[in-house]
Amino acid sequence: MENGACSGQSAVEAISVHDFSEKLLEQVVHFHVMKLAGGFFLWVGASPVLSNLAVSMNSKFDSMPLSTLVLGDSSDTTPNSLAQRLTKKTKKQVFVSYNLPVTDSNLTLLVENRIRKEMELHPDKF
Repeated sequence: MENGACSGQSAVEAISVHDFSEKLLEQVVHFHVMKLAGGFFLWVGASPVLSNLAVSMNSKFDSMPLSTLVLGDSSDTTPNSLAQRLTKKTKKQVFVSYNLPVTDSNLTLLVENRIRKEMELHPDKF
């Protein structure tokens, strides 16, 4: 092993970062995507907080992806359901942190539509 490299192992895929923002219902919403090997992490919010974290992945036992809340209030199902839908769409493991008030279901729908639009414009970032 020279210079910290491991011989005999395949190259590790680098983590890539992609940020975008959109004004939705008079509120600027920020999106942060970190592409990982076999999946991605998606943070959504208006201010720099990490109030929850959900993870979802496909299962060979069920057509609906598995998901669980790793961090946050279990009564808020938004991060779980968003992670599940993104896993179903991409067939990848997805981590989601959704840090917007869930009082307005229209905002949640607009956020999800904006994510889908970005996935169509930049599929290599997810």
